[in-house]
Amino acid sequence: MPITTYSSRSFNQAVSSAKKACEEGPVYITDRGKPAHVLLTYEAYKKLTDTRRNIQDSLVYPEAAEIAFEPGGIDIEFRDIDFS
Repeated sequence: MPITTYSSRSFNQAVSSAKKACEEGPVYITDRGKPAHVLLTYEAYKKLTDTRRNIQDSLVYPEAAEIAFEPGGIDIEFRDIDFS
C-alpha cells in the first residue's frame, strides 16, 4: 500500500489526483512539511473505525472464552464514622 504525500498547496491545486491516489493507499497532506491530515477512501475509513470498543461487545464471540482474564481483588477497609 503506497503512501502519497501532498503539500497543502499542491493538494488544493490537485484534489482530483489526490482522490485517485487514495484509492491505492492513504494520502498525507502536510502543512509546513509536517503531516496534518490524511485522506482515505470511505471503505478504508470504515475498516479502521469499525472495531469493537468495549468488553461487552467482545464477549459476544465464542473466541472470548479463550481470553485470559483475572480481575484483581479489592480490599475494602471499613472504618467507624464520627457523626459528632
